[in-house]
Amino acid sequence: MASVILQRSRKKRLEQSHPWVFKNEIEGVEGDPAAGSLVQIMDHRRRFLGTGYYNPASQITVRLVSFLPLEEMDTPFFVQRFRECLKHRARFVHENAYRLVYGEADFLPGLIVDRFDDVIVVQLLTLGMDRCRKSIVEALVEVLQPTGIYERSDVSIREMEGLEQVKGILYGNPSRFVTVTENGLKIQVDIEQGQKTGYFFDQRENRASIEPLMTGWGERSGIILQELADDEGNSRIVPVNRKGKEVTFPYWNGATVLECFSHTGSFTLHACKYGAKKVTCLDISEHAIESAKINVGLNRFEERVEFVVADAFEYLRNQVKGLSERDARGAKDAKPVDTSVPMTAGGGRTWDVVILDPPAFAKTKGAVKGAVRGYKDINLHGMKLVNEGGYLVTASCSYHMRPDLFLETIQDAAADAGKVLRLVEWRAAGKDHPQILGVDEGHYLKFAVFEVRSKNF
Repeated sequence: MASVILQRSRKKRLEQSHPWVFKNEIEGVEGDPAAGSLVQIMDHRRRFLGTGYYNPASQITVRLVSFLPLEEMDTPFFVQRFRECLKHRARFVHENAYRLVYGEADFLPGLIVDRFDDVIVVQLLTLGMDRCRKSIVEALVEVLQPTGIYERSDVSIREMEGLEQVKGILYGNPSRFVTVTENGLKIQVDIEQGQKTGYFFDQRENRASIEPLMTGWGERSGIILQELADDEGNSRIVPVNRKGKEVTFPYWNGATVLECFSHTGSFTLHACKYGAKKVTCLDISEHAIESAKINVGLNRFEERVEFVVADAFEYLRNQVKGLSERDARGAKDAKPVDTSVPMTAGGGRTWDVVILDPPAFAKTKGAVKGAVRGYKDINLHGMKLVNEGGYLVTASCSYHMRPDLFLETIQDAAADAGKVLRLVEWRAAGKDHPQILGVDEGHYLKFAVFEVRSKNF
């Protein structure tokens, strides 16, 4: 087997469990390894460090797959690795859909495998994994016995490896639409046209964490629990309004919620499950909103959800403009206004909980500056639309937007908005997205819940 010899002056990242070897860290190559084949990784003293696959066309020239000598990444190799992945998921995820293989974090760099009940979706992101396509399919069939396997390698990162973007059936006859469960909710996934592999499993636990935010809002509307007697003299505890009349709406104590960048409506579903009174589900994509409508219908939440197809930035700004105009009209020193004339800005709505889960704004290091502006913009306008004492739920899936910068950006937005934020929840990706200590690239997702207050105390 050919060997890659590393420079003496390199950073000792391999020894700290990081699986990548960059082109500028290589002193030389002994032998004539084919692109995509396995090589031994040696330090400058010719001491063995591990086995990885090789691609001279990539800046990440070697990706480590084992700290031991390895002859071949064949079907038995993948069977063993997939069984280890399955064992981890079985311990932490007790549903029929999850990320089974998370690349480097599962010691299979360049490979993503998502399970949707009996349908499997794979992404082969690197040349080394692309060459193992047949063995990967055979191993998945042996370990999971799926009805079908579909490939979603239609991502631009493959081009950096000298590969074309591809998608299509690899095995069996997978259905395009698969219905799975997450936290007890039914979700239909479009494996062919949905984003990435069709669904984002990484927020599973984060979606469940919003449960405490969804109830406890009835008193703000003047609704309280009170003991009432019926015609037969029997007493019971019921919700009543300010006039003392019983409230029969079952979600009287629920929050009003705005979910932006909704995709398939996953946060909307969880908000409804946990008792929200009314949810506004917004996405710029009509396809995404149609998917969200299907999922809301599957769970019978139609009466509590309204759908909006709009650009989230424009929608948030418009609501803030309307809010400012409404406040100006109501000011003590305001000039008389014909209230029959609509406000010029429109909008002006507020919510108890605003949820912001945008796509990655910074896909490269050079895009960080623009991403900061984007994150500040949506969070600034989002927190302005949160009712006093309500909550801003906000996330970033941009790896280059580091946690400290993300929090700093939100703090700057709060200062400009005149708000005080209390951090009550800080989370990362879920348990089916484990992270190798020392591999910062796996620490991409930031998820935070803030209580929002004005400076009026």
